[in-house]
Amino acid sequence: MLKVGVLGAGHLGKIHLRLLKQSEKYELVGFYDPFKENADKVAKEFGYTKFNSIEELIAAVDVVDIVTPTLSHYECAVQAIKSGKHIFLEKPISNTVEEAEGIIKLAKEYNVKGQVGHVERFNPAFKAVKDQIHNPMFIETHRLAEFNPRGTDVPVVLDLMIHDIDAILSVVKSKVKDVHASGVAVISDSPDIANARVEFENGCVANITSSRISMKNMRKSRFFQKDAYISVDYLDKVCEVVKMKDAPEVPGDFDMILQNAEGIKKQIYFDNPEVHTNNAILDELETFADAINNNTTPIVTLEDGTEALRVAYQIIASMEKNR
Repeated sequence: MLKVGVLGAGHLGKIHLRLLKQSEKYELVGFYDPFKENADKVAKEFGYTKFNSIEELIAAVDVVDIVTPTLSHYECAVQAIKSGKHIFLEKPISNTVEEAEGIIKLAKEYNVKGQVGHVERFNPAFKAVKDQIHNPMFIETHRLAEFNPRGTDVPVVLDLMIHDIDAILSVVKSKVKDVHASGVAVISDSPDIANARVEFENGCVANITSSRISMKNMRKSRFFQKDAYISVDYLDKVCEVVKMKDAPEVPGDFDMILQNAEGIKKQIYFDNPEVHTNNAILDELETFADAINNNTTPIVTLEDGTEALRVAYQIIASMEKNR
């Protein structure tokens, strides 16, 4: 079991602490939170060991789980890496692309592993269909959330949209060619609703919408590719795969057949894979433990986290240009 410590005991930090405590792959050593009142409360309520400094915590563990505000990610990561510790970083990886690149460079220099908490990669609905997404040419995503003051210190692109950016980059094997985006600040100082059109060099287009002022929650993505349509509902954890193949010579009574203008007939059929229930946050943490113990590449690498951040900032730049 790897000894792990958590930096930050806020809303998400407490979730990480609970899951690491129950994990069979980690030994939870304790946590550090700079806000004494909160740290005392968490230690008293849940019985976790509280450390009095970052340095003390880092010295006592093999893995540092960084669940602090994004602004402090770089500083915390640098301290951990320079002490030879592996790092799990909540998304986004850091506040700037330059910081993220610095983290990558340092991790290589000190030969430690890092993973970024892009949790939707571990969503059971996405996991169930990921292997069926081949060369998608059009992608549409909607991530809508009811208003929550937590997270409004950053644009909705870094708060919500970055989840979909990472998922899209994981299935589109091509570089971003162009970005067009617009956003509106409704109740925050930064955009609360945003739409981006991301064009890739291979011709794929992704239309991404995110809002944190919706009347209802929605987290859906649709992938269109040659002879297939795939939908993923991250919230309800269901997926749908609709495929087309050449129609049989003699169709059955219940076969769905389409014929185009050229007379070519295609049969539509459903191929919905089984969705296995999981805890996505526990999964991402435990697969990181596996990557460390087996010396393999983490599922969401520091490079992946950096690319998602890079595209997010391209979207933000385009929004500012169009305001």
